[in-house]
This record gives sequence, structure tokens and C-alpha cells, in this order.
Amino acid sequence: MTQQHAISLWDVSAKEQDYHAPMEADSTVDVAIVGGGFTGLSTALHCAEKGLSAHVLEAEQIGFGGSGRNCGLVNAALWLPPQKVREKLGQTYGPRFIRKFGSGPEYVFSLIEKHQIQCEVTRSGTIHAAHGPSGFADLKERHKEWQRLGEPVDLLSRAEVSDMIGTTHFHGGLLDQRCGTINPMGYCRGLARAALAAGAKISTGARVTKLRRDGNLWKVETARGVVTAKAVVLGTNAYTDTLWPDLNRVFTMIHYFQLATKPMGSGADHILPGKQGLWDTGQIMFNIRRDAANRLLVGSMGKVVGSKDRGLSHRWAKKQIARIFPTLGPVEFEEAWHGQIAMTPDHLPRIYELATNLFTPIGYNGRGITTGTMFGETMAGLLTGMDRADLPLPMTELSTATSAPIMSRIYQSAFTANQILKAI
Repeated sequence: MTQQHAISLWDVSAKEQDYHAPMEADSTVDVAIVGGGFTGLSTALHCAEKGLSAHVLEAEQIGFGGSGRNCGLVNAALWLPPQKVREKLGQTYGPRFIRKFGSGPEYVFSLIEKHQIQCEVTRSGTIHAAHGPSGFADLKERHKEWQRLGEPVDLLSRAEVSDMIGTTHFHGGLLDQRCGTINPMGYCRGLARAALAAGAKISTGARVTKLRRDGNLWKVETARGVVTAKAVVLGTNAYTDTLWPDLNRVFTMIHYFQLATKPMGSGADHILPGKQGLWDTGQIMFNIRRDAANRLLVGSMGKVVGSKDRGLSHRWAKKQIARIFPTLGPVEFEEAWHGQIAMTPDHLPRIYELATNLFTPIGYNGRGITTGTMFGETMAGLLTGMDRADLPLPMTELSTATSAPIMSRIYQSAFTANQILKAI
């Protein structure tokens, strides 16, 4: 694959080998998995390790969706502060969800170590940076709760966060020492390699066109053949289409874009010298990180408008970098891309049983690396006898957000306007 056709920078910089294998014949397995991203591959790996036969069906290539377009911040899988999670989920599921998904980064790192996945892993934490005084006040409240729970999350003053980031732009921050960064496509391909080694099967270029019940089994139809399975897991999250009625209406889809500079040698060493990833408290979120080749990556909500070296997003990125790091000087960009995020109305993911033995975890709210990985383990447990009462979230009935398509368009207009405003 040439860089011209890459879906993201990670597609060409990942050291893990890509995997392509067209579906060649019908098959019969314990579980058919739709989607070759974090969720689908983690499900396949964990199912295979538990002795289930598993077949992943990916419409395009491994990591084609949000997994290979992620910005690579391995954050705890909670969009909301812990106190809000308890408020929404109650005293049974709330603390359980916080414990399990708060430990998500450690679980991801354990899989990387176990399977020796080459994905540029750093474990120096991530920084949630305050975009202003109100953002810092919110971070103080989050910090109090993490401290009460005994988690290694530190409150940073303006001076401390300036030293850690290399700019006086932010008003303070939280350093979550549980977290880190990865090359997300490298991680995705590594999960595929591990799943194959455990005995799972993966077919690429195998778009599922129909799901139908045949007695006690499922028939998963593609243009190249049919997989017969006892159970099906849909691991498509924000890339969910019309395969199952109304499933793509349970979340608001938003885009998130990234631009990556060319490798900068030692010129960017003063920016995030500890290699933490950063995102801010702004209503339209912004992120910064460096990769292993010393590229500087910046991104925000919305689509790439124009190319990597001209157009609105290019101007936006140059302005943002110059504003936040005024001593850096001119930068050139190597790649630009965007992906999709599934945002739920309450910012919590869901687990649905859409029909007998047809499951989907969905609505990751921008926490795909940890949430997808953890839900893969959960799906494997569920398919091998886990008591549903022990799930990290209650299994709920499908509930659509009727305004989701309208809200997606409204958000996209707002995000484009934000780029225009900040590119001036």
C-alpha cells in the first residue's frame, strides 16, 4: 500500500504486518464477528483463547474504521467523571464499570506485552489539559474523586502543566499515570496476529450483506460465502451501517480529524518531552501528541477540509501549532485524515442483545482503544457462560436517538465553523 492510499499515518508507519485474506468458502463456527477493529479482533482473540471457533468478517482491511484512524491515546474508558458514572448507572453497575474500565489501559498494555505487539507504546500517562479557568475547575472535581478512589491521577498547576507540555497556553491539567499512547494501527494488526495464532479466522474484503436466523443458528451472508454460527457479535461501533435495522441510530456520529507533521528531529523535543498524549477540556476538543518518529500530531472534532498541504484544515493546524508553540517555527505536514466516533446521549457505551445470540457493544464516545479491547473480553466471557448479572453494564434494549442524524449534521457544521474561525 502506498502512502497516497493510506487511511491514516498509522497505516504506513505501523511496524506490524498488515493481513489480507479474502473469504474463499463457506464456514461453520461458534461465533461470527462483524468488523476487524479493536472490538472484533479482541473478541476473536478472547473467544479463541477460551476454545471457541471464531471467524472475523471485515468489509475492507484490518483497522479500516475508527481503529486505524484513532489518535492513539490509551485513556481510561470513561468519558464522564466517576461521580457522574455512578449517578447514571447506580450503585451496582456504577462502581463496577469505573473499576473495570478504569483499569482498561493496564489491560491493553498487558496484551501488548503478552503478544509482543509492535505499536510504539509509551506508558508515561496522558494529560487532560484545562483550556481555561472553567476547565480547570472541572478537572479539580474529577481529581478529588480519583483521589478518593485511590487512582494515580495527579492535579497539575499551570506552571507544572506548562513544563510538561512545553507551552504556557493551558491553565492546568490532570496527569493520568495509568495511561499512555500507541500506534493504533500497529495495535490493531497485532491483535489480528494474536487472534490468528490462537486459532481464529479472519477474512478481509468480506462485507456482510445480511443476517438471518436458520433454526438455532445464524447465517451471516457475504458476496463470497456464508458463515454459519451459533452466535454473532457486531463490532462495528461508529461504522455501523444498515445491516441491522436502526442500529446506526442509537448514537450521534461525529468526525474527528488529525494532521501529522513530517518528522521534526530534535526540533520538537521541548513539546511533551515525556511523550504523554494530550487532550483538552474545550467544548470542541483538541489533542496533541508526538509519535516515535518525532512527528507532531494535532487534531480536533470535524472532517479534514482540503488536503494535507492546503485547504482549511491545513491552515487551522498551522495556526493552532503557531499559537500554542510560538517558538517552534514553520512546520510541514505529512498526512491528514479523519475517522468517526459514536457518541451516545449520556456518554456511556451500551451492550445490546439484538436477537437471540446476536450481540453488539456500541457507543464508545471516543474511547475506542480501551473500550473495544475490554468489550472483546466481555463478549468472550458472555459466550462462554458469564452470568449476565456480572456484566460491566446492564444489557439494555435497543433505543434509538431519533435526532441523531440531524445532530450529526449540526455538529459537523459547528466543527467546520470552528476550523474557519481558528484558521483566520
